[in-house]
Amino acid sequence: QVQLVESGGGLVHPGGSLTLSCAASGFTLDYWTIGWFRQAPGKEREGVACIGSSIRNNDGRTYYVDSVKGRSTISRDNAKKMVYLQMSSLEPEDTGVYYCAVTYRGTAQDMCDATPTNQRFDYWGQGTEVTVSS
Repeated sequence: QVQLVESGGGLVHPGGSLTLSCAASGFTLDYWTIGWFRQAPGKEREGVACIGSSIRNNDGRTYYVDSVKGRSTISRDNAKKMVYLQMSSLEPEDTGVYYCAVTYRGTAQDMCDATPTNQRFDYWGQGTEVTVSS
């Protein structure tokens, strides 16, 4: 059974840091492009950070949306079937439900730039909630 399970969310003060984790099971992670997405209250879901597959298409680059660039790092451990999103200097605008997703098509930028209508990725997790508030 294919599954993606996010963890690591919670309440964080502005300026704080956290690391989100996504555990994959039921498939081989190596060949998939992986992304973190978030949906803030009242807003559409948006891509945050994505990482390609160096094995499938020789393109393991990362891609970040402007709002998190410089203060976020996405990484993957294919052997452990884990994906991580480290975020620092958190802002109230980072509040939302964070989801991980995988796709067998496209690059990291393709994935992160997909509009909500085009976010038809192969698998999604259930999400983990992050609240940035004082």
